[in-house]
Amino acid sequence: MTIDRARAEDHARTLAGDGSASPLLAVDSLRVVLAGSATDVVDEVSFTLDAGEVLGLVGESGSGKTTVALALMGYARRGLAIDGGTVTLDGVNVLGLDQAALRRLRGSTVAYVAQDPTSALNPALKVRTQLREVLAAHRPDLSDEQVDARIAELLAEVRLDGVAAALDSFPHQLSGGQQQRVMLAIAFACRPRLIVLDEPTTGLDVTTQRHVLDSIRGLCRIYHVAAVYVSHDLAVIADIADRIGVMYAGRLVELGPTERAFRAPGHPYTRGLLRAIPDPARAHVLEGLEGQPPRPGSRPEGCSFAARCEFAIAECRIGSPPIAALADGGHWARCRRAAEVAQLPPLGELPLRERAAGAADQALLTVENLSAQYGERQVLAGVSFSVAPRRCLAIVGESGAGKTTLARCIVGLHAQWQGSMTFDGAALRGDRRGRDRATIRALQYVFQNPYTSLNPRKTVGQLVEQPLRQLFKLPASERQARVVGALRDAALSEAYLPRYPDQLSGGERQRVAIARSLVVEPKLLVCDEVTSALDVSVQAAIVELLHRLKLERELTIVLITHNLALVRSLADDVVILRDGEVIEQGPEVLDHPRAPYTHQLLSDVPSLSLA
Repeated sequence: MTIDRARAEDHARTLAGDGSASPLLAVDSLRVVLAGSATDVVDEVSFTLDAGEVLGLVGESGSGKTTVALALMGYARRGLAIDGGTVTLDGVNVLGLDQAALRRLRGSTVAYVAQDPTSALNPALKVRTQLREVLAAHRPDLSDEQVDARIAELLAEVRLDGVAAALDSFPHQLSGGQQQRVMLAIAFACRPRLIVLDEPTTGLDVTTQRHVLDSIRGLCRIYHVAAVYVSHDLAVIADIADRIGVMYAGRLVELGPTERAFRAPGHPYTRGLLRAIPDPARAHVLEGLEGQPPRPGSRPEGCSFAARCEFAIAECRIGSPPIAALADGGHWARCRRAAEVAQLPPLGELPLRERAAGAADQALLTVENLSAQYGERQVLAGVSFSVAPRRCLAIVGESGAGKTTLARCIVGLHAQWQGSMTFDGAALRGDRRGRDRATIRALQYVFQNPYTSLNPRKTVGQLVEQPLRQLFKLPASERQARVVGALRDAALSEAYLPRYPDQLSGGERQRVAIARSLVVEPKLLVCDEVTSALDVSVQAAIVELLHRLKLERELTIVLITHNLALVRSLADDVVILRDGEVIEQGPEVLDHPRAPYTHQLLSDVPSLSLA
């Protein structure tokens, strides 16, 4: 099947959908290159979108999702240039507009919601001022009374009307979910025809994520707005998108109705992504994709995915793979074996998670009646739990529940607490500086963000060796051997020793952070949201790494997370926190929840339900 025929069928499906003469958005042969070169970052991207329809763009980090999304507004990030193709929005070729016309278009006809509202919102301006700015720029015909009425309407639409003084707040005075709703209000202020959402729920807890997704879905339906939703979370895409486009190495490799594409994926890459997703209802082994996608300028001849594909044959490495139609309704995949792959069950044969036994009457860490404050503000109140050796305890709750504060108390980074903590039979001092070296060595912490926790001026070898220099007196040869061993345990080779953090991917950085903690051979590893910003394949690899380390090194793990699907896959025991208090705990919390709050958390978790 030719590309032109695939486009024609996609176009015909669009026309059949609502009877209109043409789609709202038509992208044809979009190409984005490294500025000043012919090296493409995105190429051969074509799709259409109707008014009111949501298209999900998924793929690993670096697949080109955000590059495509930004090109829909006629924008390319620094170092990139749009080199070909057309983006026709409401009958106008966006790529043919001058800068003045693009400024009028952005915010009025097409709007953008960034991943991180903290950096996207102006920290020096109140919410009211930022909402008035966008209306003043694109709707100068509105009177002050009409502007105020529109702002009040926007707050109600994004569910911020119940937040006292929201308009008179600065962004930093709002929670992450509230900031993201402000971004949605700004995006929908001028009633755009198309909205582009770039990972808008990454890092949000499941309840806040549910509210944001409901707001997006409701606004798109009310105003018949088309949306392109960029995400690496396929469960979220399954929850919100009508169709899905799968990106790999800068190309669209599969496109089709979401349910159809997820239940019968035609491209091995889509299948691999699905097998890497934790299921909140089933604790199966996660399969991360081996290898790395090719970088721009180094794509191999033939299929770019062939080197990582379990279904690859000799022909896959010769010539570009054809587009194969898989079903009526515009479902196609760019793969020679698409019809065979689509017949396979995506998840059915994945084995269930092996669980380690732990003695119920034995505890490595015990926390009793712990209360913690920041100044006069109470954060934790009467928290009690215990962790048995060689088990994984997950501490779960919404943003602001006190999860990270609890983790920092355990490792001695927050000393303003009362109560008692016992580790390996001895009382824990509050301040890390008052703890002996043996305790510090045995109780290690992996931070949430490896981009900020790793010193950019040190090599991987120096970073992993640093704890050995501080906690042990060892000869250089033994330090080197331990560093290499820790890297290997974290699924990294000696080749990483001379590299700097900026030369690593997000998943590789997180593995380095884990290796740095492993090098001192700890008994307890506290992991604070270690997979929150990783794509599904890398997340699967990190989860399997932690599970393997728990078994092989007999590690005890305290996992801080808001991802309940991840908890199902990795944790043996669960503690549910809300507003600093334990609501429910035990090994059966996810299977037999008792508290209404736990039921609500579980109901808010997006799920593919493919098994």
